[in-house]
This record gives sequence, structure tokens and C-alpha cells, in this order.
Amino acid sequence: MNDTAKKLLERIKAKEARVAILGMGYVGLPLAVEFAKAGIRSVGIDVSEDRVARINRGESYIGDVKTEELSALVKQGMIEAALPGPVLGEVDAISICVPTPLRKSKDPDISYIVAATENVAAHLRPGQLIVLESTTYPGTTDEVILTRLESEGMKVGEDFFLAFSPERVDPGNPKFNTHNTPKVVGGVTPLCAQMAEALYAHAVETVVRVSSTQAAEMVKLLENTFRSVNIGLVNELAIICHKLGVNVWEVIGAAATKPFGFMPFWPGPGLGGHCIPIDPHYLSWKLKTLNYHARFIELADEINSSMPEYVVEQVAAVLNEDRKSVNGSKILVMGLAYKKNVSDCRESPAIDVIGVLQKLGADVVYCDPFVESDDPIADLAPRVAGSPADLAAADCTVIVTDHRNFDPKVIVEHSRRVVDARNLTKDIDAPGKIRRL
Repeated sequence: MNDTAKKLLERIKAKEARVAILGMGYVGLPLAVEFAKAGIRSVGIDVSEDRVARINRGESYIGDVKTEELSALVKQGMIEAALPGPVLGEVDAISICVPTPLRKSKDPDISYIVAATENVAAHLRPGQLIVLESTTYPGTTDEVILTRLESEGMKVGEDFFLAFSPERVDPGNPKFNTHNTPKVVGGVTPLCAQMAEALYAHAVETVVRVSSTQAAEMVKLLENTFRSVNIGLVNELAIICHKLGVNVWEVIGAAATKPFGFMPFWPGPGLGGHCIPIDPHYLSWKLKTLNYHARFIELADEINSSMPEYVVEQVAAVLNEDRKSVNGSKILVMGLAYKKNVSDCRESPAIDVIGVLQKLGADVVYCDPFVESDDPIADLAPRVAGSPADLAAADCTVIVTDHRNFDPKVIVEHSRRVVDARNLTKDIDAPGKIRRL
């Protein structure tokens, strides 16, 4: 270990290191808070002037970070925010937490990673640790980031240190958060991994080291591919059970009583959020470059992507029983967020459900108490409060998100018809009025 490495490791262990987090979204802001709470000064870097200003005012815009907590850390001087610039050369460690969306072709879009890397490279100095957290295909850290940073004339493992540590954020999870969710790290070299492990050990309870950046990149893809494939299985099972006249929720619930060899997954209107609908495609794309076809991944995507249309088919079926068509009917969609009790609408199946209904000529309104009215997605359809009068005015109520604010008894009592894609009404017996997946 050379002097550069020794000095950085000493600063990290003594909590003298200063950390910059590139990207102040659902991953970056909670991470900055955890570092600050652990006694490590954090700088939140974002291209959004609004986010930078709000953080410096101590104002949180992320549900998992309380404004009171953020404000106290800002006042203590443990957290500040800035636009990308020279501050990146002043810190000891940089964590890259930028988005990694898909293109319309479902190919990876790593443009945010490339832009972040350019910002880091422009200010890179000896003795810095760089960690990529953004979900991406195996090989990105070495092929994209390492190649660019070493082009500055410095050598990894000696002059600077590079690692990958997949984010594992689950927005709104009341039990697991950034601090108590184990953190996987893999370095380009063993010393890089050691640096990353020492840094994250301050902010999280458990750090799990793997042998390489590629292994760490693959860990996150496995986690969400596992979920995607199993959700695809139960979504198809829901369709099968419907055709057989069997209650899929009863079947899964009974199967879940087996104490070994079974893990319950539940059907729904489709996949949502930034991870499960997207991450498997990063792996599938990478495998195509190796002339391999990831059949399980693509089949699961085919099934999961079709669920919003399946939900609309159920709406059409119940309307048909009332001698009505989708065209011209008023439909109330309960829930816009991709899962319960959060405001996150990224890749939400509700967006597709509403879109398909609108294309068929339905008069669609929605209710979601968690989604802010200034969210751009809120303009997708007219917004209502979900009152008894709103329920009664609709020809059909569609439960797409099972928020805690939604009272199933009130929904069933005041709605003419209910299509329940989340089994929110499981305890209500109303034959002929409720159709569940």
C-alpha cells in the first residue's frame, strides 16, 4: 500500500474524509444523510438548481428523509449541496447515484453515468475513491468509468480507487432503509474494495465484499431479475386461475403456508418503480452482445408488460355486464404511484392502465393522496378526492395501488363496480360487484 492509499484509508477510518454524492434522488439523498449522521461531511451534487437550493434550506423532497432530520444536519454543517464543479476535486470520495433508464428500444441508457464520469474526470486528483451505485450491466465500471479515469494519466489502485456498490433502496419500506440494508461492494482491485468497505462501514450496518466490480454489478441484476421472473409467473397464474374459475389469492395464500420450498409473490397490474421493470433488461442486453438469448427475462417482461391491458380487459368485462362500453364510460382509477404509500410514479402500471382506457374512449379520473399535484405525471388525467360522491359518479372503480388511505369498505359501498388489481377488498363479500385478478 503506497502513501496515497494509506493517507486516504486513514482519513476514511478517522471520519476525516469528505464525501460527495452525485445525484440527489431516492438513492443519493438518503445516502448523504446516513454519511452525515455517521459523522462524515457530505456534499450533495445535482444538476437541478431547485434540489440544491432545497437541500441547502434543509428541506427534504424524498419521502424516506424527514425534513426535520435533514434540516438539523444542514445546520450542523454536515450536509451541503452544490452544482457539479470544482467541489468534486476537493472531496476524498465520490459516490455516483444517477439514473439509468431504458431507451424506447429497451436498451440501456448510461448517458447519465457517462456525464457523471466526465464531471469526475475533470476534477480527479490522486487519493480519491470513486464508487458507482447506479444499476447497470456487468462491465460498466471497468469498461466505461475506469477507461475514462485512467485516461487522465493516473492508475487505479495506486493513484485513485474505483468500486461498484449497488443501491438497494426500497422507497417507503418501514423496516429496511439505507442504514440497515446490507451493502455489497466490489472493487477493481482488492485495495479499491477495501477502501469502499471502510467508507460504507460508517453509514451501513453490514458491508458484504465480493471479488470484483462485475460480481457486484451482477448482484443487483440478479435480485431484481429474480423478482421480475417470479412476479411474471404469478401474473400468468392469475390469468390461468381466472380462466379456471379459481381464486388466485387463495391459492397463493394456501401455498405460502408451506414452511419450506416456497416463497409467495403476488399478482398485480404490472411492474413499477425504477428497478424491477428496468434492471433485467440491462442483463438481457448485455447477454445479446454475447450472442445469448435470456429467455426467462424476456418472457417475464412480456407477461408483466401485458398486465395493464389485462386489467383494462377486466374493466371492459364488468362494464359489458352492465350493457356499457369502455368508450364513454367514466372510470375512477384509485392510485397513480407504482406501489402503496409512496409518491413515486416511475414506470407505474397505473400510467399504462389510464393510457389504454383513454385510447378506448373512457372518461378517466384518478385519486392518489400521495402524489403531489405539481408532479408532471399528475396531469395525466383529472384528479379527484376519491370521495363517496366521486366513487358513485364512476361506472367502474379500478384499484391499481393499495394505499393505506383507501378504505375498501367505502370503495365497495359507493362504487357501482370494482376491479381490484391488488386484492385490497379481500375481506369484503360482494358477489357480482367486485372483480379481482
